[in-house]
Amino acid sequence: MTETIADIAGQLVAEHRNSTKFHRIDGINDLEDAYRVQDAYIAAIRGGEETAGYKIGLTSKRMQAMCGIDQPIQGTIFSSRVRSTGAQLKLSDYHHLGLEFEICVRLGQDLLPRATPFTPESAGAAVDAVAAAIELVEDRHADYSVLHCGTLIADNSWNAGIVVGAFTPPPEGLDGAEGIAYHNGEEIARGLGADVLGHPYVPLAWLANHLAASGRILRKGDLVMTGSIVTTRFPSGPFTYRFDISGIGSVEVSGS
Repeated sequence: MTETIADIAGQLVAEHRNSTKFHRIDGINDLEDAYRVQDAYIAAIRGGEETAGYKIGLTSKRMQAMCGIDQPIQGTIFSSRVRSTGAQLKLSDYHHLGLEFEICVRLGQDLLPRATPFTPESAGAAVDAVAAAIELVEDRHADYSVLHCGTLIADNSWNAGIVVGAFTPPPEGLDGAEGIAYHNGEEIARGLGADVLGHPYVPLAWLANHLAASGRILRKGDLVMTGSIVTTRFPSGPFTYRFDISGIGSVEVSGS
């Protein structure tokens, strides 16, 4: 695989540039391959960019089963792709834009290496603030019926940025926080913090352990998108979406 990592990363760069439809890429045979390619792809497109944090995807058992995997997946969020609530987007800047409605957590301290794995409790203790957030995903018109998880991971797990509302101290019972999504002022869906593997700190602990396995850590100030609690939406024309989370706040994004 070593001699093909750079080639596959270069292929991903070219396919984004050429608006190529998402498809399975040969040579990515397991999760280790997928994350090695992801690292090379991120290095190829970073261009001096700072890391703002991470996205966590596939945070429901149903989505994991569909993708033939038994764990969430991770991608990197670049600082320049973090937008504040009220952001205005252009659909023409994306091949196929998806919006995912999530709870974003912010680390108030480093999660330093430890002898035992992080738990939801120990990882959650490092969170100093949370916010309503919308992840921007770029799926390049993927066919979900034949989705290849390894290629999805290699493609930075499709992260194209995030839009975040105001941060506030995490409320008690984050698993019971209710999120309501609105499209052009009309309610379209609801979800709970518990919809991401039972509690948003469960995928957060997974991420901390996943990074630790490769010698990395979550650092103070990192933003972590904990997974969608409302079905992904794909705007095709002018839109305004708002996402309200009880005890946390709101976030809004518009575009055309």
